[in-house]
This record gives sequence, C-alpha cells and structure tokens, in this order.
Amino acid sequence: MQRIFAAFFNSKRALARAFSTEHAVRQELLLLVIALPLAWIITGDAWRYAALIGALLVVVAVELLNTAIEKLCDQLHPDQHDSIGYVKDLGSAAVLMSLLMAGLVWCVALWQWLDRVL
Repeated sequence: MQRIFAAFFNSKRALARAFSTEHAVRQELLLLVIALPLAWIITGDAWRYAALIGALLVVVAVELLNTAIEKLCDQLHPDQHDSIGYVKDLGSAAVLMSLLMAGLVWCVALWQWLDRVL
C-alpha cells in the first residue's frame, strides 16, 4: 500500500510541475476542466460522458509522455541532432493523433446532440 501512495504523490508532483512549466499541458488541462460539465450537457449518458472525458485524458497522458521524451532527449543530447529531432517529432505526432481521436469523439457527440436539440 505504501508503494501505491508513493506512486500517487510522485505522479501528483510531476503533474503539478508539468502544469507550471509546460504550456501545452496547461492548455489541455484547462480544456479538460471546461469539458467536465460540457460533456454531461452534451450526452447526459454515463458511457458517452466517460468516452468524451476519457478521450481528453488520453490527450493529456500522451502530452505528458511526449514531454518526458523531449526532456530526456534534451538531457541526453542538448545539441541539435537529426535522430533526436526525429524522436521528438514522433512524440509530437503521437500527440496529434490523440488530438484527432479526441476531436473525432467530440464531433460525433456534438453532432448527435445537435440532432436531438434542433
């Protein structure tokens, strides 16, 4: 149980640091906070709500992994290097894919919501 608590506090500390230092993390967490009530208004259904919020949580998770990759690359090789740049670009592409997935889920939910209310 002690390991679980330690892991939780390590994660909490890392998330707070990422929030204070990474603009993209702040943007995505702000979007998540805005989405929490909005998703319920749009869906009113627990499973769809979970899908909408889950899609945004995936975006935040991928952004955190991308940030970790970039920080590690910068630590290991601070100078510009083609291979390191490619690794960073792959992380950025992963964030893009997660954003596209979240956008798709939200667009479908909004479409269904508009179809119901109009």
